Amino acid sequence: MTTRFLGLLAAASTLALTAPTIAQDAPKAEATAKPAPAAPAPQVRTRDLSGTFGGRAISYRATIADTILESDEGKAEAVIVTTSYVKTPADPTRPVFFIYNGGPGSGSVWLQMGAFGPKRVAIPSDARDDGAPPYPLLDNPDSLLDVADLVFIDPPGTGFSYLTQGTDPKKYYGLKQDGRAIAKVIRRWINDNGRWNSPKYLGGESYGTTRTAMVADELEGSTYNDVGLNGLILVSTILDFGVEDTTPGNEMAYVMMLPNMATAAYFHGKVQGASVEAVAEEARRFAIGPFATALLKGQDLPAEERAAVRKELSRLTGLSETYLDQADLRVTDQRFYKELLRDRGLTVGRLDSRYTGRDYDNAGETPDNDPSFYGIDAGYTAAINSWARETLGYKTDREYQSIGREPGRNWDWSLEGPGRGSYLNVAPLIGKALRQNSQLRVFNAQGWYDFATPFFGAEYSLKRTGIPQDRLTFEYYDAGHMMYIRDEDRAKLSADIRAFIRAR
Repeated sequence: MTTRFLGLLAAASTLALTAPTIAQDAPKAEATAKPAPAAPAPQVRTRDLSGTFGGRAISYRATIADTILESDEGKAEAVIVTTSYVKTPADPTRPVFFIYNGGPGSGSVWLQMGAFGPKRVAIPSDARDDGAPPYPLLDNPDSLLDVADLVFIDPPGTGFSYLTQGTDPKKYYGLKQDGRAIAKVIRRWINDNGRWNSPKYLGGESYGTTRTAMVADELEGSTYNDVGLNGLILVSTILDFGVEDTTPGNEMAYVMMLPNMATAAYFHGKVQGASVEAVAEEARRFAIGPFATALLKGQDLPAEERAAVRKELSRLTGLSETYLDQADLRVTDQRFYKELLRDRGLTVGRLDSRYTGRDYDNAGETPDNDPSFYGIDAGYTAAINSWARETLGYKTDREYQSIGREPGRNWDWSLEGPGRGSYLNVAPLIGKALRQNSQLRVFNAQGWYDFATPFFGAEYSLKRTGIPQDRLTFEYYDAGHMMYIRDEDRAKLSADIRAFIRAR
């Protein structure tokens, strides 16, 4: 989502970072966190409920519970909150889907109250602001409870989960550290619920897809306690962080973002095409062909070739040739949000470029904020607090961290040792998992209008050497990062994943 980040921006963007900010990390002021207390006795609250999901009447038990992770010396270090929905009577061979969001720093509220949980918050489906409360909490017939039990996990520092007083953040906030913690929680849940022989699915959104690669490696790479997985479900994927890094000299980010610029321009009537799919394909071919070639030639690019590329780039993006020339053919995503609809006095969203906003003035270089985040955040926060506290009965004076800053500002991005290298790509871990588990499959969902995790970047990451292609499924949606906001796409996403689980 912009350059590289070491922390969270404010839910998608206020941090000045060293890695792309992702998934529900958007600009949002956060209440001052209270000092983390010592871990209390684990809290477990249950309610027996029922609903109709995927056309089937299902009785289920909702459980919100604390899982306490301890040091080798037995000290409580982290309290991880899970919310599970298990069909009753319980079936030890029924599929179970472990779910989380991204950030790093994002609670599971987005996928739980927006896509897969038994209840969802009602917000406008057509890219309008969610306004003020009350926000209706509705039955969610698109929940996946008809095909799998669901376990939503709030990683350390997100949701109601926290580190206890005195715990070193470096033990939990990082690529590997976070992966190990979530793997421990999953193993504990499997043990406590007698689900070792259940088909198991693992997945998340945005940085949650990065987390999936790390957790899968922890679960399937353990010599003595291996957990076999049936499927990885990736929603708005970011695996290769180089494809979004606009550090001067890295041309790949401009190649990967070009198709998103074309689809956004198409949506807002700035370019013409038969369909968004057709525009996306045309932009893909140009991006990986003439455009990439031109950028790689640098100052050796002949004037005639530059002019031809500039003209086609203008046609695909809706930006003027003059502007493209001044930008040296390299338009950052932030500049694009401001420039595309400048003539209308509007900016477009980063998480979902269907959304538009108005800035303090129209002369700036980049937007004041992301209209596709501030257009949805209040409804989700109200929904998860109402559901967890009032319906499920979870008792705490801690505030729910839908986007917590602490994980992001302390995050360790290293895969191989101290410090983060110049190039981070976790896609090879998914390739390794596929090669070592002949029945593992991967589902990838992308929105056409998502600049936070561009669809072309996800394709590029997953189609590289070492990743078996015969067990990958790609699906696309007419919305952005959180495609389930749009009613039609929530139904499609649910149907697509339901079919993926049943196809085992």
